[in-house]
Amino acid sequence: MPAVSKGDGMRGLAVFISDIRNCKSKEAEIKRINKELANIRSKFKGDKALDGYSKKKYVCKLLFIFLLGHDIDFGHMEAVNLLSSNKYTEKQIGYLFISVLVNSNSELIRLINNAIKNDLSSRNPTFMCLALHCIANVGSREMAEAFASEIPRILVAGDTMDSVKQSAALCLLRLYKTSPDLVLMGEWTSRVVHLLNDQHMGVVTAAISLITCLSQKNPDEFKTCVSLAVSRLSRIVSSASTDLQDYTYYFVPAPWLSCKLLRLLQCYPPPEDGAVKGRLVECLETILNKAQEPPKSKKVQHSNAKNAILFEAISLIIHYDSEPNLLVRACNQLGQFLQHRETNLRYLALESMCTLASSEFSHEAVKTHIETVINALKTERDVSVRQRAADLLYAMCDRSNAKQIVAEMLSYLETADYSIREEMVLKVAILAEKYAVDYSWYVDTILNLIRIAGDYVSEEVWYRVIQIVINRDDVQGYAAKTVFEALQAPACHENMVKVGGYILGEFGNLIAGDPRSSPLVQFNLLHSKFHLCSVPTRALLLSAYIKFINLFPETKATIQEVLRCDSQIRNSDVELQQRAVEYLKLSSIASTDVLATVLEEMPPFPERESSILAKLKKKKGPGAVSVPDLEDGKREGGELNGGGERGPDSAAMSASNASTPSPSADLLGIRSAAPMGAAPTSAGSLLVDVFSEAGPAAPSAAVNDDGFLRDLEPPTETSGSLLVEGCGDSDSAPPSEDPATLLSEADELLNKFVCKNNGVLFENQLLQIGIKSEYRQNLGRMYLFYGNKTSVQFASFSTTVSCPGELQSHILSMQLDLLSDLWFWIGQN
Repeated sequence: MPAVSKGDGMRGLAVFISDIRNCKSKEAEIKRINKELANIRSKFKGDKALDGYSKKKYVCKLLFIFLLGHDIDFGHMEAVNLLSSNKYTEKQIGYLFISVLVNSNSELIRLINNAIKNDLSSRNPTFMCLALHCIANVGSREMAEAFASEIPRILVAGDTMDSVKQSAALCLLRLYKTSPDLVLMGEWTSRVVHLLNDQHMGVVTAAISLITCLSQKNPDEFKTCVSLAVSRLSRIVSSASTDLQDYTYYFVPAPWLSCKLLRLLQCYPPPEDGAVKGRLVECLETILNKAQEPPKSKKVQHSNAKNAILFEAISLIIHYDSEPNLLVRACNQLGQFLQHRETNLRYLALESMCTLASSEFSHEAVKTHIETVINALKTERDVSVRQRAADLLYAMCDRSNAKQIVAEMLSYLETADYSIREEMVLKVAILAEKYAVDYSWYVDTILNLIRIAGDYVSEEVWYRVIQIVINRDDVQGYAAKTVFEALQAPACHENMVKVGGYILGEFGNLIAGDPRSSPLVQFNLLHSKFHLCSVPTRALLLSAYIKFINLFPETKATIQEVLRCDSQIRNSDVELQQRAVEYLKLSSIASTDVLATVLEEMPPFPERESSILAKLKKKKGPGAVSVPDLEDGKREGGELNGGGERGPDSAAMSASNASTPSPSADLLGIRSAAPMGAAPTSAGSLLVDVFSEAGPAAPSAAVNDDGFLRDLEPPTETSGSLLVEGCGDSDSAPPSEDPATLLSEADELLNKFVCKNNGVLFENQLLQIGIKSEYRQNLGRMYLFYGNKTSVQFASFSTTVSCPGELQSHILSMQLDLLSDLWFWIGQN
């Protein structure tokens, strides 16, 4: 531990610090600190005539105690008083205490601001720098309001010293980052930009940090900085290390300033002026040439400085993406770093080449390093470098090398680090789909992916393979055969069972001619996995079983026996129980034609952006994908998800309905919503029609052998009075309809809520009213949602609820929100 400096003569502080260091225990340290705090408090309260030296000493002690982790609740006013001192050491300690301990919401801010204003106007460069440092350290909004207009004036003033200009530029940068709305450059813009031509390199270095930040937010206002930045960069690059002796770092002239200039130029497109652009290209070529020269020093600082400038120059070349020669040269020089002994350089090279691979000019040059990248993926010790290698393989992939890259990534998946497996799975799935010429190869790849890393295969991946198989007739038979063979493995991942259940349920008939894959063999193979699967997978398998009855009538008795066993129709899970009961009843009473209609083959899915790609973009972090892209991915994911109209599970039971969507828009998004624990809505509707004796009319009483369905009566006129009457008028509203007709249609829509809780209650040309309800014991809750079907906003809107006397006595509470929804509690006897 270095000795305590006694140059300022604060012997008491030195003794106190020594005592603290000599304490043998935490208790002894706290005791010594409490004793000192009591002494300082008595000094501040008792002796009103403390001199500046004493205040400085005690404030230093308080600051030291605070840095040890103890709270300080006094001494702030004494620190503020030190700001008015004319001695540098006392003023310095005052500013230091304020920067560290004073909160931006402190009541002393006004006094502090007054002291700072005095120092800024004093023209003493030392005091001005102390004040500017304090403003930057505190950085509060109050200080920005007080000094945002004063600091630019100091920065561009001709008589301001260079050291003060540096402090002013960095102080203004700090205020702009905390309160950008208060820092308005306005008339100072051009003068701040011309600081790039300042003779003092320190001023240029500080000013360019400020200009870069301002340019990112307001590029048009600062676009004149491009030519000045190129001119300054040219002077630095073409100078010898002896020309900038004060700013030469291990034989590299001004490396920090060079990097900042290159970073500033990345805020703008290539210069339009031919002379400026030519000068910049020369600078970049010179940087690339210097990187190839033998090192002038063996010290790591020299190579770090050279490489920092090189990588920043390559980033600028990639940003412009307009100079083929420079792009190819950059790629070749990055390739030399791929086998460098420094891990950081290999990482940076891989990261930069990922961006180069997306350029049409350098893509082929990047592909020449494929073997080196594959080797890095296999042999690198650092997982972050392996991840960058995987990213580069993904970026350089095209039709010519897709099979090789996918095979290498699959091979690596078996030993890949757990933290990157999910992302690797997504990339393999995307590449296999994007560059698949033969879709049998795609099916093999995805099934192999599930076998190797099944736990990391998300739902989007196996949804996507099912969508592609359904949409392409030429691969359906091969997919059925391949998945049948994959299911024969003793240990089979659950995602493989999901894919197998769906594909065999749809296309098992394509391989049923082979005795080795007869219908009964297919069923027994699937059912052998049933008891090992989770509830959602079992539900999908039950849907596959009912599909088998339609495809292979000879399996009907066997499957009905499975559905009829107690483990199914009396299952503790409501979803499985309901499916087993409904499928059993459907197979028992429905005719062959009805079964063929209800369980017909899935129609092709609409072509959209892959939901896997949307998930990968989202996984890369905020800003990697725009909101509309993600929304498309979510919509597609919703369709492929089991909860939507077109999910693999629900679609297996609602194929006919899904192929003929309703012509009216579902503004509220609740037509396809199903209550928790219930079968999909479309499936429920079909079952009601099957059980009904009167066909597709309103459901009448239906009772099965086990008593699972009870007498259902249509709602009475009393229940119809629960309808909400909504009236609204818009600027372009169509003619009003007859209220009696509307109420009659609403009564018909109301009938379907005997069997379900959610749906559209009322709809016309203007308005759509949806209902969601839930019931627990003797209480029920009902939500009414309103959707505007016109292209204009309603000018006015009101709702009323009419409740007959008998119903009114059961209403526990009712709340009306005209802007969102209507809800009320209903007590049931």
